[in-house]
Amino acid sequence: MSKRALKTHLSKSPKKALEEQILELYEKFPAVKTYYDFAFNPKEDKLVQDAKAKISNEYFPLKRKRPRARRSVAQKFIKHFIKLGVDPHLIADVMCYNLEIAQTFSMEKNVPDSFFKSMLNSFNEVVHFTSVQGIFTDFKERILKIYTETQNQKWPYEEEFSKALDIID
Repeated sequence: MSKRALKTHLSKSPKKALEEQILELYEKFPAVKTYYDFAFNPKEDKLVQDAKAKISNEYFPLKRKRPRARRSVAQKFIKHFIKLGVDPHLIADVMCYNLEIAQTFSMEKNVPDSFFKSMLNSFNEVVHFTSVQGIFTDFKERILKIYTETQNQKWPYEEEFSKALDIID
């Protein structure tokens, strides 16, 4: 069904029928429930704190012995927040937090080369996201600190990290 056909259908439907359809969607589809829960009660700060706790648990687990250090956990939260329409400042905060906690982890552990490649992707994403959203200046100091730390820890792909910042200039 096209958007135009949907608009026509909605304009011709009685209000009671539309209410019933929305309630049915809410009950049937978890994505709709999540959207409405967020739309009518956006506890963005709580969502961000939960995300940070789970990201931190990936690198420094509380219940298990070995860290998993999966970038995908943070990426799922970021993607979900973008889809929900969470404030871009909060999304960028989670993106930076992911890199910062990964840097802390890499200081203490011997990590594979794929870890650094993955973090390079995250770094590129945060630089791109903040510049597209027009909030780079708000996060510039934090991003530069992350970049400096990659240099201090002598992470591989130094040139690629530098190129990510060149995009801004």
